[in-house]
Amino acid sequence: MFATTRILALILPMAMAVAAQSREPGPVRWTPPALSSSDYESSASFTADGREVYFMRADPGFRHYAILQARCEADGWSVPTPVSFAAPSPAMDADPFVTPDGRRLYFISTRHAPGGEDFDIWFVDRQADGAWGPAQRLPAPINSSASELLPRLDGAGNLYFGSARDGSAGGGDIYRARPDPGQPSGWQVEALPAPINSASMEYEGEISADGSRMVVVANREGRSHLYLMRRSYEGWIEAGRLPGRTDMFQVGPTLSPKGERLLFAQADGDRSGELFLLDLVPDITENWPPKCPAGR
Repeated sequence: MFATTRILALILPMAMAVAAQSREPGPVRWTPPALSSSDYESSASFTADGREVYFMRADPGFRHYAILQARCEADGWSVPTPVSFAAPSPAMDADPFVTPDGRRLYFISTRHAPGGEDFDIWFVDRQADGAWGPAQRLPAPINSSASELLPRLDGAGNLYFGSARDGSAGGGDIYRARPDPGQPSGWQVEALPAPINSASMEYEGEISADGSRMVVVANREGRSHLYLMRRSYEGWIEAGRLPGRTDMFQVGPTLSPKGERLLFAQADGDRSGELFLLDLVPDITENWPPKCPAGR
């Protein structure tokens, strides 16, 4: 009984916040005009100083993906341009993530098998002159013969990603890779427990910096939606599905540094995907996403 009471005490505030979101106006379109297009924008990641944003863009038929970057200039966001480490066509890049110190950027790519759809996790490091260095592919067991999606790092250096590799419970699960010098690869990989993973397909997981909150993209109700998870000392607790269009899927979640706000992508009008902003707590203390120019 005591354990049940403690669980309820942890989950009820979060569940009430989600319920409050469902009663209030839902997510609002955030994509600045300079970043928007008739294609599908998703998976935004900002440098800590707010001066750079990286995101992926897909064509309306989702046949090609690319990573773009833009800088915050005096008059707003610059016109997005391909990243310096972009793979030549027909290879594809997607799902960028800049580490909080700005020194590394993780992403997924098919450059090891151009023309196919096997995405693996790669990274680039920031060089002394500020440019990105050559792309490096992470080893197995992080990468597999199946696709890995949406690499995200928590504050402890653990890497989270989705994968449809053999052994996934529902055809796709969320995995955590922990640095382990005792392993030949330097990593130990494990599937996360329920309720993060289930008999349905989970394929993207965004983790807060402190590791206490996760937004999971899962196909549990006929199409992919966002589900909020909260970690307690007794394990993960599901706090419910987040507001979004019920007739369309949502992808590419990005949490603010404190985990109070969420950016994600969903269709806006026709097949064009835009970035939408959702508050996860009633009293927001974060001025995020970064305003460009600052102060506006």
